[in-house]
Amino acid sequence: MRITALLMLLSFLFFTACSQEDALVTSDDEFSNDQEAIAKLIEDDEAVQSFEPNFNEEDVMSFYGKVAAEIFPVRVGQKMILTDRNYDVNIIGDSAFVSVTHTFDGKLFIAASYDEFTPGDSNVVDTLLQKDFITQVKRNIIMVKIGNHERPILNWKVKSVSLPEGGTLSENIEIKKMTLTFNDGEVIEIIEPTEYYFSRIPGFNNQIPVFGRNEDVIVNIELQSAYADTDFVSLTWGALRGMPHHRVKRKFDLVSSEFDGTYYQKIYQQTLKTHFIPGFRHAVINAMPKQVVFDDASEVELNSWGMPYAVR
Repeated sequence: MRITALLMLLSFLFFTACSQEDALVTSDDEFSNDQEAIAKLIEDDEAVQSFEPNFNEEDVMSFYGKVAAEIFPVRVGQKMILTDRNYDVNIIGDSAFVSVTHTFDGKLFIAASYDEFTPGDSNVVDTLLQKDFITQVKRNIIMVKIGNHERPILNWKVKSVSLPEGGTLSENIEIKKMTLTFNDGEVIEIIEPTEYYFSRIPGFNNQIPVFGRNEDVIVNIELQSAYADTDFVSLTWGALRGMPHHRVKRKFDLVSSEFDGTYYQKIYQQTLKTHFIPGFRHAVINAMPKQVVFDDASEVELNSWGMPYAVR
């Protein structure tokens, strides 16, 4: 069923894909070896490139979810500036196994009030906090060789992509599991994001999930936290490259918390509602301890997962 839906989506995006392919062919002479060609193909893959527009929220964003503290965040967002790309390519026969690492300079923006306010009232902001941090995002890609042309860019195709994972160097907060429940009852459970692959070739098993427009997807997050307070866990989705105005941010609701003697094992839940414009996208989960948002002296501690999907 989802394979059929993906084929329909690919047909819908045919002209866009052709346009991108034409642009690629006109400049492929500059890629003189397989490693350069593979890096370019990964950068241009729609299921890969849709991560950054949702990871980089560009500015403070309104979010939906209750908070309560001495300082009251009104809007929270992060601006991520890509500073380095690294592609570790290991070619074995007709396959290439690629470890991709992107390094970002991050700025966490917190527009807040020192007085309690009515949700939706943006006029109460009396302080703007900015916290700088560095994070790396990693994912794995498997390529397959499809030809032996003189131009390396024509010889390779993205076969499958893993989920991306990133964060700061902190063990105080860590996402342990993500569970997605779809309208048709299908469930996907992910424990190791960089080892969980979706196929990019139609007809193969484990395709990138395809949803209808305005469809609800329940997202459950299990995370491990060193802190008893409710963490600031958010879900950002909907943006496409060049179309950031479709970006939405929601705060997860805490479902349960249990102390195991060392860490608090917590479960959070939120609902993703897909947009009406078809295309490939990413949902991005960002988990931060409460004090990162509520205390201007606390350093940024962050763990992030991404989840590619498509809207038909």
